[in-house]
Amino acid sequence: MKLSIPKNYKSVLDVSQTEQAIKQIKDFFQLNLASELRLRRVTAPLFVKKGTGINDDLNGVERPVAFPMKDLDDDVAEIVHSLAKWKRMALADLEIKEGFGLYTDMNAIRPDEELTNIHSLYVDQWDWERVVSKEERNLDYLKYVVNKIYAALVRTEYHISETYLDIEPELPEEIKFIHTEELAAKYPDLTPFERETEEAKKHGAIFVIGIGGEMPNGEIHDGRAPDYDDWSTATADGCIGLNGDIILWNSVLNRAFEISSMGIRVDKDALNKQLAIRGAEDRKELLWHKMLLNDELPLTVGGGIGQSRLCMFFLKKAHIGEIQSSIWPDEMLKECKANDIHLL
Repeated sequence: MKLSIPKNYKSVLDVSQTEQAIKQIKDFFQLNLASELRLRRVTAPLFVKKGTGINDDLNGVERPVAFPMKDLDDDVAEIVHSLAKWKRMALADLEIKEGFGLYTDMNAIRPDEELTNIHSLYVDQWDWERVVSKEERNLDYLKYVVNKIYAALVRTEYHISETYLDIEPELPEEIKFIHTEELAAKYPDLTPFERETEEAKKHGAIFVIGIGGEMPNGEIHDGRAPDYDDWSTATADGCIGLNGDIILWNSVLNRAFEISSMGIRVDKDALNKQLAIRGAEDRKELLWHKMLLNDELPLTVGGGIGQSRLCMFFLKKAHIGEIQSSIWPDEMLKECKANDIHLL
């Protein structure tokens, strides 16, 4: 069990206030996100058919929850890990134009998740996707989108601090952009997570660019599937990757705190390249991959923003179980109770 207990921790809000504040955060943030990026809310699936390539396979090792469907000759359905690929199909079906997009509430079950202060079996996030032009598939455009999302974050934090006066806003006005290769050069003796923690502590909010591709030192900062984010395209500054993570400094847990994974999505050239790098070229025969290779899906930028993570950050909570109801080890439940951490 990996549980961190902050010294002298006491929740700013009681359970009743917390439940009310969770709704306020979710309502306020999603409206601001939709306004910033011109997104339409849509309804999304909880599960998809196995073998279509639509489900996100994350790092390629996590097992999806699956079940047979009686009325479909026991074909197998999988609970989604995320909607990274489904959203591009939805954009095509809805014929959404460049500069506009969609968002949805994504709920997932990840049975292989290691349970910690910030990781649960249950995942809830806003999955969003926006259509881009070929010319917009570059680092400057990615930064433009990140700044819009960050503006919605800052606005939401201020709104909550005005509603609950004991919560003080901490986010800086601007987010710092840094590449994984810069982090590796700056902190060569640290792990990727330790590098993020040092930089997040220094700046308050960072966007780490280039996650999934191999850096000049032979490292991969963190895993990424080969068929949604573009982590192999070289940028104008010579670095690799058109994707990244929004990471905040969590003053309660004293650590880097990822709240979003996002990026410019693969076009067919990047898909071919990344499938070859990962030795996964057999995926080209799957439905979703065929559609992309046949130019049936739009070029996009997209990502996910953790709902419980965001509420946890804004409400100064020590454990994600203070925001969402899930299942935890008995030992964790006992230790949290002994330290005034009320798990829902």
